[in-house]
Formats: sequence, C-alpha cells, structure tokens
Amino acid sequence: MAFRGYLYVLCAAVLWGGLGPVAKYAFSLGVQPLEVAFWRCVIPFAPFAVQALARGDSLRVEPADRLAMAGFGVVCIAAFYGVYQLAIQEGGAALASVLMYTAPAWVALAAWGLLGEGMSAAKLGAVAATLAGVACVSGVLGPEAGQGVSATPKAVLLGLLSGLTYAMYYIFGKGRLRRYPTPVLFLHALPLGALLLLPFVEFSPKGAGAWAAIVAVSLLSTWGAYSVYYAGLRRLEATRAAVVATLEPVVAAVVAYLWWGERFTAAGWLGAGLILGAVVLVVWDGRRLRAAREAAPGHA
Repeated sequence: MAFRGYLYVLCAAVLWGGLGPVAKYAFSLGVQPLEVAFWRCVIPFAPFAVQALARGDSLRVEPADRLAMAGFGVVCIAAFYGVYQLAIQEGGAALASVLMYTAPAWVALAAWGLLGEGMSAAKLGAVAATLAGVACVSGVLGPEAGQGVSATPKAVLLGLLSGLTYAMYYIFGKGRLRRYPTPVLFLHALPLGALLLLPFVEFSPKGAGAWAAIVAVSLLSTWGAYSVYYAGLRRLEATRAAVVATLEPVVAAVVAYLWWGERFTAAGWLGAGLILGAVVLVVWDGRRLRAAREAAPGHA
C-alpha cells in the first residue's frame, strides 16, 4: 500500500515538474503565458466534474464558505496560474519551479501572522535558508544564475509571487475549505479563475503542437497531477508525500536542461538546495509537532 502511494506521489511530482518545460514549448510556438493559464482553468473542468460525480461528492458550498471559495479562485487559481506562467517565460522553467518552492516559507510566515501558529526555531531556520537560497539563485550571492536561466529582478519577483500564491493553497485548505474534496474545490474555483484571466488573454492562432502543449499542461500537469497526488495521500502520511513531492523542481530542472539547455551555476544549485532543504525542514517540523501533540497526556 505504501509503495503504491510513493509511486502515485512520484508520478505527480514528475507531471508537475514537466509543466514549465512544456509551457515554454507553447510559448515558443507563439502562445502567450496568460493564454496557457486561461486554458489551464478551462480544460480540466470537465474531468474534475466527472471525478466529483463518480465519487458522489456534493457540489454544494455552504453560504459561510462562499467568500473563502471565491478567494481560493482568485488567489490560488487566477493569480497563481497567471504569475507562474509569466515567471516561466521571464526566467525559465527551472528558476520558476525552484522559486515556487519558497511556498513553505511563505506558509510559515502567513500561518504565524494569520492563523496564530507558533514560529518554531525550525521554521525560522527554514525561512532563513529560503532567503539565502533566493539570494543564490538570483545571483545576489554569486555570478549570474546560469545558461538559459534569466534571473532578472522581474523573473525573481514573479517567481516569488508564484510561491506566495501557491502557499495560499495551504492557508485556504487549513481554513474553511478543508472539508471540501479537491474535485469540488476546483469545480468552483476554475470558472472564476478563467473569468478573471479572460480580459488579459491575447488569443493566438494555434497548430497541433501548441494545442498538444496546452492540453498536456491542463490535463497531465493539472488534473492528472492533482488526482494521482491525492491518491497517494490516501496511502501515505502527508509528511512523506510532501517530501517526495519536492522532486518536482528537480524534475523541472533536469527536463529544462535536456530540452532547453537551462542550467544553474554552482551558486544557483546551492540556492536550489537551500530552498528545497527548507521545504524538508518545514515538513519535518510539522511532523515533529504533531507527534508531540499526540504524545501529550489527555490527547484523544
């Protein structure tokens, strides 16, 4: 059972890791980033609907949760999908993927400020490692990021914004929306994301190659990745799944190197290692705190 869970999560990491290089292929064929983000909202709607109906999920959202659901659509779908595609275009697939994984540091800060969670030494260390990692990959603590990796201020800002908006998945998920299944969340959020992105989209004529890239991003790296990831979560502890999922930027970097010739310098690789190490540290700290709570006297 656990082995199967690891395979599912590993598959999700591979599918997510391929998103940037495939999106970059769509850009090379004349498709604009926000158009890719728009179709990423539209195309997965049908398979998520089929999935929700097959599972027998209720599609109703409680009135008290509607504002949070709308926030999820605005921040976690429209904003995240949009800025992540722009980050890929501006800085390359490898850099965008690594900077997106600053999300756990953003989560630690947001949970401390918004949810009242404690700021442990491990979390502070993870935030510090993340900041140092960003400095390395952006060239602040070393030479240029590397061949095919454009660490301009705009690229770094977009990458950090993608990490911030990606972090909101956790904040919304831990709040009012935690009781809704993933297909139901996406069924309500994707149309809003598409509607918000639509005014900014410049549609272009597309051939078979461009459509293939868009469909791959939408079905494989979105619906498929989330589906197999949550299948893995049913068989694994969330902590273990989160650690395995950190292979995503590694996959993105390898594919971007093989396909697009993107590569970091030594400082860039050090920075990527610091950011991913910070992810593992945050995950480990969460597991440690949960174990301590469960071992405490009176825990039910």
